[in-house]
Amino acid sequence: MKIQSFTRRTSTFHVCVAITCLAVFAGCKQNTTTDNPAPEVADSTHDHAHADGEAHDHSVLGHGHGAGPHDGTLADWGGGKYHVEFTVDHDQQQATVFVLGGDEKSPEPIAAESIELSIVSPEVLVTLTPSPLESDPAGKSSRFIGTHESLGVVQEYEGTLTGVIDGTPYSGDFLEEAHEH
Repeated sequence: MKIQSFTRRTSTFHVCVAITCLAVFAGCKQNTTTDNPAPEVADSTHDHAHADGEAHDHSVLGHGHGAGPHDGTLADWGGGKYHVEFTVDHDQQQATVFVLGGDEKSPEPIAAESIELSIVSPEVLVTLTPSPLESDPAGKSSRFIGTHESLGVVQEYEGTLTGVIDGTPYSGDFLEEAHEH
């Protein structure tokens, strides 16, 4: 009788552990708290129509775009509402990011204190600050610049650009590839 009761309890325990493991491994990510819901971030991982009426696939890092107007690598912010163009000057150890409109060409000045550049390898985080173009209105910038010694390394960079525009966080991934000239 004791062995049967022990076996039943052990089996029940193993079933509970198995169910818990399945829920965790299956990716059960239900947020049960309502006090601090995760902020929504406009992402770049879907098809959408741009201002030019063309649909572009952003499911792969930085792909679907040619070189930007400054010969940099483009990333999407907000389903085509904005684009950000990453450029790097290795000699100056400087990254410049241009904020562009949905057409991927026109400057789109924004009121933002900074843009964060996160590079995968070497792992680097650089804060880019506004450096307005002459044509940008007061209090807005379509160009952001930052320096870091790691940017002196000549390589194709992969990373993420994040920023906040009018209280909405935006994030876009990019992958530099050699451009044909």
